[in-house]
Amino acid sequence: MSGKASARKSRSARRRWLGRGVLWMIAGLFFLSGTLRVVETGGLASATETTNTEARPTTPETLDCPSEPGLMTLLADLKAREAKLVEQEGLLRDRRNAISLAEVRLESRLQDLIAAEQALANTVAIADGAADEDVTRLVALYENMKPKQAAPLFEEMAPDFAAGFLGRMRPDAAAAVMESLDPQKAYAISVLMAGRNAGAPRD
Repeated sequence: MSGKASARKSRSARRRWLGRGVLWMIAGLFFLSGTLRVVETGGLASATETTNTEARPTTPETLDCPSEPGLMTLLADLKAREAKLVEQEGLLRDRRNAISLAEVRLESRLQDLIAAEQALANTVAIADGAADEDVTRLVALYENMKPKQAAPLFEEMAPDFAAGFLGRMRPDAAAAVMESLDPQKAYAISVLMAGRNAGAPRD
């Protein structure tokens, strides 16, 4: 009886030990499976985050904008210089336009002055021609007058004016008028006529 009881106890103890071993093995497998799941989940999350980071487009909002005071001051100075250059360019453009407009006006006025000068020259030429014709007629008239009739007219003339007429008259007609003039008047006219002829070229 005692041998059978010992065998039973031995088998019972062996079963308990095997049962505990199996439980430990199952617990170990659960632990290993959980560890693998944690590792895989962490790796997957890391890979997903990396993929999302790489796939995320780079935009100006995602970049770090430098906000150093020196850089901002430099940017403000550059903008101020650009605005000043634009303003100066506008002023220069306005000045060039004003100069071009002034040149056009000056050219127009110059052309007007040239035209006016030409018209004045033509008028003077016409007046000179008319005056010369009038003098020629008067000279012819004085030549055809009797010396005693023409002498009173020459007495009233200024000596240089009378010398001009007498110088254009025929010598015989001028001499006849000079004989009829007052001696002092005739002498003054003679001096003026001699002075005009003194500079004339001689052969």
